[in-house]
Amino acid sequence: MKKKFKGWLAGVAGLLGLALVLLAAVGAHVAGLGQSEAEAAAAAASCPGGQPGLDPDTAETARKVEEMLAGSGDVNVPGLSEPKKQIPNAKVIVATGVQKRVPARGQVVALATALQESTLINLDHGDRDSLGLFQQRPSQGWGTREQLMDPVYSSGKFYDRLVKLKDWEQMPVTVAAQKVQRSGFPDAYAKHEPLATALQQAIAPTLGATPIGPMPGQPSRRGGVGTGECAGPGSGNVDFGQFPPGSLPEGYQLPAAAPMQVQTAIRWALGQLGTMYQWGGSCTNPHGSDPSERCDCSSLMQRAYGVAGKEITRTTYTQIRDGHVVPTSAIQPGDLLFAVGSASRPEHVAMAIGYGYVVHAPKPGRVVEVVKQANLGPILLVVRVIG
Repeated sequence: MKKKFKGWLAGVAGLLGLALVLLAAVGAHVAGLGQSEAEAAAAAASCPGGQPGLDPDTAETARKVEEMLAGSGDVNVPGLSEPKKQIPNAKVIVATGVQKRVPARGQVVALATALQESTLINLDHGDRDSLGLFQQRPSQGWGTREQLMDPVYSSGKFYDRLVKLKDWEQMPVTVAAQKVQRSGFPDAYAKHEPLATALQQAIAPTLGATPIGPMPGQPSRRGGVGTGECAGPGSGNVDFGQFPPGSLPEGYQLPAAAPMQVQTAIRWALGQLGTMYQWGGSCTNPHGSDPSERCDCSSLMQRAYGVAGKEITRTTYTQIRDGHVVPTSAIQPGDLLFAVGSASRPEHVAMAIGYGYVVHAPKPGRVVEVVKQANLGPILLVVRVIG
């Protein structure tokens, strides 16, 4: 009997011990949640507009969209001429993406596409037989006229084709959108990414979904080809250590204080990392198989700023006049840095991307890469295209 009682006591003690361990684990988990929430709140409070990872303009736009979603009818949303029509359509696009389990990145691609194609207004007309939010064509197999005028159907068809693209989540927004839409203006989608991001950030939480976050397999929007969390102008030097040619250094952030066109230009240029240099190349399809459509140093600059909506000339000799000259001591992200040759006839150009680094197409046999500014040698001239 005593043996049984002792066994029973041992069992009870064991259960009590297990309960204490579980309680401790729960307590640690709750404490961890509290700490995480506090850290998130602190990050949001310290960032402009309360949106960590967004540049101030995009964060402010997201805030205004949130106000409108909350029922404020007199909100002016930058970039939306008829927000009372456009925001409900944007919500349908995000909701359809959520229903189809398309990640937030895909929702931003869809929103940017609809902004370009229809300004987020469900049009019953367009080029040839194009219709609806995405200007899809019945004659191209997208669906019937009635189907394409249904925002849920047209959004679903866009997502169906998007997710079939190999590695679409690694593509710049404009590249992914173009592969689905096959537009005559393939770079036109890039300028809509900030507004599309703001819309997704504001709408997704109202649907119980996740706002845009890191791109799988790439540095996050809070630490990569996106704006930095409360990032400054990127003027201070940072040593990112060693990284392979054609790759982005781990931890790099697009400086959030840079003008939006500059951010777009840098983001597009970084999207060409790893593509082969081609002297005289047009840079119109750097990832393609035609060498003549790859980039040299000056066409990379021309195309990056062209995508951002700022036209500049084609060669280093003329690009020195495509902005105003600033001192080498005042270099900012987006500035064109000229090297080799002379200030009046430079042979090479690179774009400053902040933190003492540049992106450039160096020479035959090399790929588009990010390097330290010092690797360029003496800087002959610095030209600021925007600002």
